[in-house]
Amino acid sequence: MSHHQETVRISGHIIDSLILAKVLDIILMMGGTFELEHVAIGKRRDEPSQARIVVNAATSALLEDILKAIQPHGASVERESDCRTDAAPADGLLPEEFYATTHLPTQVRVAGHWVDVDRVEMDLAVMLDELSGKARTIPMADVRRGDRIVVGREGVRVIPLPRPQKRDVFGFMESQVSAERPHGHVIADIAARLRQLRDRIDQQEAGCKVLLAGGPAIIHSGGREPLTWLIEQGYIHVLFCGNALAAHDMEVDLYGTSLGYGLTAGHPVPHGHEHHLRTINRIRSVGSIETAVRAGVIKRGIMAACVRRQVHVVMAGTIRDDGPLPGVITDSVQAQAAMRAAVPDVGLALLVASTLHSVATGNLLPAAVPLVCVDVNPSVPTKLADRGSFQAVGLIMDAASFLGELARQLGRPA
Repeated sequence: MSHHQETVRISGHIIDSLILAKVLDIILMMGGTFELEHVAIGKRRDEPSQARIVVNAATSALLEDILKAIQPHGASVERESDCRTDAAPADGLLPEEFYATTHLPTQVRVAGHWVDVDRVEMDLAVMLDELSGKARTIPMADVRRGDRIVVGREGVRVIPLPRPQKRDVFGFMESQVSAERPHGHVIADIAARLRQLRDRIDQQEAGCKVLLAGGPAIIHSGGREPLTWLIEQGYIHVLFCGNALAAHDMEVDLYGTSLGYGLTAGHPVPHGHEHHLRTINRIRSVGSIETAVRAGVIKRGIMAACVRRQVHVVMAGTIRDDGPLPGVITDSVQAQAAMRAAVPDVGLALLVASTLHSVATGNLLPAAVPLVCVDVNPSVPTKLADRGSFQAVGLIMDAASFLGELARQLGRPA
């Protein structure tokens, strides 16, 4: 017999989004049982549904684990109480029982009222300003001694996203990955979304920026020209990359090579392995990438287009970087903060040929922002989905083919 139980509620579009089925399945898979005390199903597409579920478990620890697992799907404990907070014991240290966030819309109950948590992002804590009653997420490194941090799960609820009404690739909210799935209709839907966002940003609407996080394979595979065109045409507004993409992009402009490989010659060139180093050295001598573009040292390519179109660029370095280029952030915590500051107005993210930047960007974005993850390695979009970014659309293809077809769909001449 199960001796420990708790009643939870879920509401919203829980039938068509399969949320109710997911919650019940999790309860059973984890070794619990349930009783459906009440289910009210909306009769029309715009009517929400509700369910009241009694969750049973053999031990209090198992019950706690089940409640933790179903909360990200919107299941909140029925006995409503205000959220609890503890003071952070030291700078950069959270209370032992801190609530760890998801990337779904979240609310906390303060003085009997539900308050939206600002800056939703996964794997953070929630800080409560007890004077204003406002709540926001906060990274562990930014916590200061005495900050009031939400602990436990009482008084916290997560709101699942409804299935979008628009019948495009983003409306399915799934991250199935297969190299054998056709790409044409997916890229066409992405192009249509880019057009919509550019039109809306021209009208100065918020939340319409397009972010591209990319790796150096974009340059090596021949995706430099279509990406440059996309930037020049105003389709890309934020660029996340590392030292390598920028260095090899400018290497092409200065030497016609990418990692020493002649892109027009089709073979390695003598001493070509030195070219990226000489490129980095040249930019360091000038002072910055922007100065190099303004002075005409760098005339064409991705970085030149970013400077001219005032694209917000964040370059996050790694331990293996040569140089690095001026502007590359070598402190990973500072790089994370710079990326976090750039994402609030993003409405779509394209993650192309960069495992680390793809996963990092997916972790920073709320679930409401659709993602497109493009890589020749199926493990990259799979890893992204496993980390919780269920809204990601995965395409198994090379960067040049994706960017070339996307640009063609948007009107780039052959």
